[in-house]
Amino acid sequence: MSAAWTRGTGRTLPAAVLTMLLAGGCAGPPQPALPTSERARSDLIKAAQQILVDRCMTAHGTADPSASQEDALFGTDPAELEVTLATGHTVRTHTDGCLARAHRHLYGDQARWFRAEVTVNNLRPEAQARLRQDPRYRAALARRAACPEGDTRCARDSGLDDLRARLEPARLDAVRAAHREDIATYEQLRDRALRRAARLLAGRPTPHQKGPDPS
Repeated sequence: MSAAWTRGTGRTLPAAVLTMLLAGGCAGPPQPALPTSERARSDLIKAAQQILVDRCMTAHGTADPSASQEDALFGTDPAELEVTLATGHTVRTHTDGCLARAHRHLYGDQARWFRAEVTVNNLRPEAQARLRQDPRYRAALARRAACPEGDTRCARDSGLDDLRARLEPARLDAVRAAHREDIATYEQLRDRALRRAARLLAGRPTPHQKGPDPS
């Protein structure tokens, strides 16, 4: 193990220990283990979000018992944040309310998270919108629309399903490339939320575990 001299003592300390001392004397608390499956990671964040929302709603009810529960949870109009997607749809959300507060606690920057989440969740619809601009796809779509209801052979012969299977993956790859910064932001902020959720729920049963036997 490498070592470093400490001034005025004539003694050596392991370099790792010296680095720790210079950084502030001791390392922080260990990070709780993070789940590996996508479902478990999502469940962990949802569980932490629910705890934060419940705490906020309780405090809000104590402070203002006459306030609307819906407004306390979702916020009051008008919505302050909005994202207009390439498909033409606009999604809006509030910056007040307990849900927004939970998002800020977990993700740090609510506006960045909202934009990244809405964009990433709509990558496939955007790819499908690009696909509908292809003349070959529109022609196949028209052939399918002309089929009598329930005529599976006509629907198959329209070629729509085969054409979609061939063309959609490339459109989706192009959309992902166009939104690589949004995807990177999504992954960065979700990782932050996951770690904050793990710390919040440390010592509690996870969503996939049963709590202690009440007996």
